[in-house]
Amino acid sequence: MPCEMITLQLGQCGNQIGFEFWKKVCAEHGISPEGKLEDYATEGSDRKDVFFYQADDDHYIPRSVLLDLEPRVISTIMSSPYAKLYNPENIYLSKQGGGAGNNWASGFSNGERIYEEVFDIIDREVDGSDSLEGFILCHSIAGGTGSGLGSFILEKLNDRFPKKLIQTYSVFPNQDEISDVVVQPYNSLLTLKRLTQCADCTVVLDNTALNRIATDRLHIQKPTFSQINALVSTIMSVSTATLRYPSYMNNDLIGLIAPLIPTPNLHFLMTGYTPLTTDPEVASVRKTTVLDVMRRLLQPKNMMVSTPLDRSSAHCYIAIVNIIQGEVDPTQVHKSLQRIRERKLANFIPWGPASIQVALSKKSPYIQSAHRVSGLMLANHTNISSLFERTLKQYDKLRKREAFLEQFRKEEMFSDSLAELDDSREVVQQLVDEYVAATTPDYVNWGLDKQGQE
Repeated sequence: MPCEMITLQLGQCGNQIGFEFWKKVCAEHGISPEGKLEDYATEGSDRKDVFFYQADDDHYIPRSVLLDLEPRVISTIMSSPYAKLYNPENIYLSKQGGGAGNNWASGFSNGERIYEEVFDIIDREVDGSDSLEGFILCHSIAGGTGSGLGSFILEKLNDRFPKKLIQTYSVFPNQDEISDVVVQPYNSLLTLKRLTQCADCTVVLDNTALNRIATDRLHIQKPTFSQINALVSTIMSVSTATLRYPSYMNNDLIGLIAPLIPTPNLHFLMTGYTPLTTDPEVASVRKTTVLDVMRRLLQPKNMMVSTPLDRSSAHCYIAIVNIIQGEVDPTQVHKSLQRIRERKLANFIPWGPASIQVALSKKSPYIQSAHRVSGLMLANHTNISSLFERTLKQYDKLRKREAFLEQFRKEEMFSDSLAELDDSREVVQQLVDEYVAATTPDYVNWGLDKQGQE
């Protein structure tokens, strides 16, 4: 039974990472840039219909909706070799074409204006799938379209399809560089509120860490967007590999994320990937066995989220899923898990079992890689709260001075009061508190205590 996923790409960042993702998925399934199946793609063990459907002339078309409020990135995609891959009806560009000006409020109110047209496209895609499992949303949280329009669409998807899963790939801004978006903390905070309340699972792609990995591990002096997006597309394609190359377990998204998310709010996942290379021919890591890969995944420097992983702090893993691709003997997996437990390579929550699951996935037969085994870790770790704390600190600095709020006040939502900002701050603060509470043994009673106090 296919469990289709519909991908929504929002704004500049969302469309760029989405574009890289489709490039990679096409290569893995042996689909040409025009959407035709290549002559050598004869092995039929993969499920193409999770992410694609077939047109009348047997082209494969991605179940993907491209949305932006300014035409630049989508025009680049439409003038690339992959232009014929997409369904032109699924591309929505705002009539004004002025963009959201890196302003959350502008993106959100634009959402209200284009709501009907966008949801016509989404409803058509939903009707075209047999058993839709959910939506994948690619966006950034710091800009205007990805954060503002993204927040609006998240809310509406949640209203209209309450039973469907919503997984987001959310790009967090780079903290090492001075941002050119002054209202970034406002945008991030308002988006985080929606991610907390409306998404079922958020994979955090942190530009700070991705840049560090590119410079430190891959030795690229000044990483370009396309190199960073290549890392992101690797994460996206491997995290969906078990859906596309089905085996006896983790064949659907719910099966993959259910063990990771014990309570609804704690659904922000960090990722780690090994062995990292940008050039598939060059091997920087010489030997890969299952134990090597699993041990490397637990090392902080492979983590794609820039949180200070301090061994002495109380922060711990809530759950881990490792997706291992390649030639793997299941007995090796069992041995590796034992070794990790014996050596206490990972600290787990005190109020539940040490949940570390391994999903074995086939590799694409059409892509040659220098490594026998590669692995992706999806981890729910309480330390991700430090990322939100950083956003809160930056927000407080600006809010104290009421800086840069004129643009927000121009929009209807903020014209009377700034209650929405204060409300978002409270939601994110509660999320941080809950992550901190999850490190204590009596977290199970934490929610009950809170209700009692109210």
